[in-house]
Amino acid sequence: MSKGSHEKMLQKGVYTGIIEKDENNNYFCGEYLLDYKLAHSNFNVGDMITIKSVIENPSDISYDKYPKKSKNFDKANYKPEQK
Repeated sequence: MSKGSHEKMLQKGVYTGIIEKDENNNYFCGEYLLDYKLAHSNFNVGDMITIKSVIENPSDISYDKYPKKSKNFDKANYKPEQK
């Protein structure tokens, strides 16, 4: 499978990537901070997710590193695109 066809099969969203955790125990995916409680209870580091929507990060503590935050994300969906 080529990279292009792989990306087309992923569920449409703002961003698709892998959950990571930084030195401050923040869960993030790409440049997006993930809601801690949701990520910690429902996902594992290394899971591929699709972020469906983002908001401006309301936290002064992590804003400089992650200006965008998401509470609306789920495991990446490999369904073929509907035509």
